Amino acid sequence: MVWTHHLASVGVCLSLLGGLALAARADSSQDSALRSDLLRLSQRRIFFGHQSVGMNLLEGVREIAAGHPEVRLRVLEVSAGAEVLPGTFAHAFVPENGNPGLKLESFERALSSGIGSNADVALLKFCYADFSADTDARGLFARYQTALADLRSRYPRTVFVHLTAPLTTVQRGARAALARLLGRAPRGLLENLRREEYSELVRQTYRGKEPVFDIALLESTATDGRRELHEWNGSKHPALLPAWTDDGGHLNPDARLRFARELIAFLAALP
Repeated sequence: MVWTHHLASVGVCLSLLGGLALAARADSSQDSALRSDLLRLSQRRIFFGHQSVGMNLLEGVREIAAGHPEVRLRVLEVSAGAEVLPGTFAHAFVPENGNPGLKLESFERALSSGIGSNADVALLKFCYADFSADTDARGLFARYQTALADLRSRYPRTVFVHLTAPLTTVQRGARAALARLLGRAPRGLLENLRREEYSELVRQTYRGKEPVFDIALLESTATDGRRELHEWNGSKHPALLPAWTDDGGHLNPDARLRFARELIAFLAALP
């Protein structure tokens, strides 16, 4: 009886030790993959035009890079005409929220100032604030598509990455139920429809042909793969998962790190 109990205890201990060893190997493998991705980025010159959600992503990139000081990857805000050196994740705040057309023009001017001549990778991210319930998503995408085609012809060695539009949370609870009862959409739902309309045009046009970083998909997907979807007029539409935000639009610390890791891996995999 005593020996049986002792052997059982030993078995449990060995099982725990085995589990810890497997976890340690998994962590080591993940850390090795991350270091490899950072090393690839340390050889590249990246320019990112963005606003606040973009800064959330960069904060995550900076935190991850700080954990690997042996890899030289800088997150650096730059001004027009700056030389982007290898190992630099250069970025600039492109004005202004609520005016995506001006953001597009600002991105073009930044690249024309000299940044486009030496950037290996360039990307522009619109913000959730650039979309209202009345936004002409197709018109905005047509302007984006024309501008990017021109930039691609002017800077043929630069890889342009396309991004989907960030989402916001959608109103829940009694007020949302009342709004639906009255035939009105809960707060945030119609705006997300326009964002997703734009994002779907990005996917349909570029996916499989040019790199697309799907931040809308990341924002609307839980760690277990469940999607945050809200029904309207017989269809389901994605929204920002509440677990990824503290204010309904910006990324919280968990989301910043998780999505930044996805962005690092994505950029490292570019040819």
